[in-house]
Amino acid sequence: MKPLVILCLAVSLLPAQSWTQWGQNPQHTGAVGVSGQKLEKVYDKFQYDLLADAIRKEYGDLLVHYMAPIVDGDDVFMLQRVGDWVSCRDNAPPCGPDVWAEMEWSVVKLKWVDGKLAVKWVAQTDWQPIPDNGSHWEPVFHPVLSGKFLYIPSLGGVLLKVDRETGEQVDVLNPFENLDSNIYVTGPIAADKDGNLFYNTMKVHPFEPWTRDAVGAWLVRVGADGRITSQTFQNLVPGAPAADAECFTIFNSFSLPWPPSPTALPDTYTCGSERPGVNVAPAIAPDGTIYTVSRAHFNPSYGYLVAVNPDLTPKWTASLRDRLNDGCGVSLPDNGAKGGCREGATPGVDPATNMKPAGHVNDLSTASPVVTPDGAILYGAYTRYNSARGHLFKFSPAGDLLAAFDFGWDTTPAVFAHDGTYSVMLKSNHYGIPSYCGNPVFCLPDEEKYELVSLNANLQPEWKFLSTNNMACETLADGTQKCTPHSAGFEWCVNMVAVDQDGVMYANSEDGNVYAVDRNGKLVGNIFLQLAVGAAYTPLAIGPDGKIYTQNAGALFVVGKTETAPAPAAAAIAPMAKSPSLH
Repeated sequence: MKPLVILCLAVSLLPAQSWTQWGQNPQHTGAVGVSGQKLEKVYDKFQYDLLADAIRKEYGDLLVHYMAPIVDGDDVFMLQRVGDWVSCRDNAPPCGPDVWAEMEWSVVKLKWVDGKLAVKWVAQTDWQPIPDNGSHWEPVFHPVLSGKFLYIPSLGGVLLKVDRETGEQVDVLNPFENLDSNIYVTGPIAADKDGNLFYNTMKVHPFEPWTRDAVGAWLVRVGADGRITSQTFQNLVPGAPAADAECFTIFNSFSLPWPPSPTALPDTYTCGSERPGVNVAPAIAPDGTIYTVSRAHFNPSYGYLVAVNPDLTPKWTASLRDRLNDGCGVSLPDNGAKGGCREGATPGVDPATNMKPAGHVNDLSTASPVVTPDGAILYGAYTRYNSARGHLFKFSPAGDLLAAFDFGWDTTPAVFAHDGTYSVMLKSNHYGIPSYCGNPVFCLPDEEKYELVSLNANLQPEWKFLSTNNMACETLADGTQKCTPHSAGFEWCVNMVAVDQDGVMYANSEDGNVYAVDRNGKLVGNIFLQLAVGAAYTPLAIGPDGKIYTQNAGALFVVGKTETAPAPAAAAIAPMAKSPSLH
């Protein structure tokens, strides 16, 4: 995703093989204890989003954050969306994002039967995405599988409890006194090892959700015993500015380069209440600590990693502000030079604020916390000054910042445990966007390149894999491919990679391929799915038999090795081997 505007050993070393939630497991490490299959064949395809083509035609891109496939044994659970897309090209308002609520959402259960995915049932929900914030990117819809039941987000912050075998609704889990359509499930549901569920909710003004303050925000716990409790974000982030306090914004001066002077400070604006970042899935550590992410409603640069005790009392909060020191004259050219900050600027500051850079909790991101094998917590935040990229933060179990890495943004990294340590695997896109402002005279564009990267436990690079494909292809209705040159490079269009027990990383690319890169950074396979460019921003999963469940253009693709027929018995086709000499 091109940012903001559409320019395009506390954890088991052998994770469970089922992929039941965002990031595969409660810690969101995106790792399985099986070897992924070779990328040689598409076993089957299932078109789950019947509105995908209409949305792509509307915007030129498929502006949807899709769920990760849920895979357990032979069962596969995926969203299904139908309805009518009301195009703003052909209709007067309300249209497009203003009628998201009219789309019909369901979860479909697929099952492997004779080598193909067969539909077993469809469970409908009245879930609605939280209203559009002007970006037109749809928030993620994401159920969770826990034991015998699938839990599906619904209207009003409610969960539907559905029997995984029959698809029948067996309970409605409402954390609130009444059904309030202005309360939204804002991100994926997470389940811990004991079957307790955690998810973020938020209530907004019905007509002005983003220009008026958030009405309320809660972290919800649904216990394995069915007991429902919640805690307000106001209580979970006690050190945050008050809702009516003034928070620093960015310079609005047109006098570039920034900062306007070595002592200048930007204007302030009302902070707004604490509430979850949209699309954030809570992570749960083995000791039961829950990690989520909060931000001021009106200001994404006032963000926090939030640690919560199992009883939903606050444990600690770690601000994402004042953590970095790689702005003016560090990651940027020298002060006074073209592309750099104004001469005399303090080294390391963010030129847009003249303060130490902050990690932003951007509502267009699906980045969620990850708990590493040593109990640390990873979170990928957005930072504008480094050419619209971000920083991956690593915090200790006590909330101390341990390391940071300048990367692409909007990703939940995978963690590969090995040799008594671990590697952190993620994308590192360079978008070719001017550094800290939109004026290329003062803000030099970054070199456009798109990489996958593996980091060690200290967030130092181990290897990088560069995307070099220069052809954009599309599979036509007759099965043939049409390809055209594409010189700009292809983003890694994946908001979470997956990693197998051998350290092989699987990732989707904007070029329409899914790639496999081994633990040494070498390409070991790729296969084209359907469409390059505008085919959505997707996670993927690895099944218990190593099949790769990936997505492209609103369809689920299952990819794996080419099966070969067993060889006939040797005795039937060859003479008896000569017996060895006994002397």
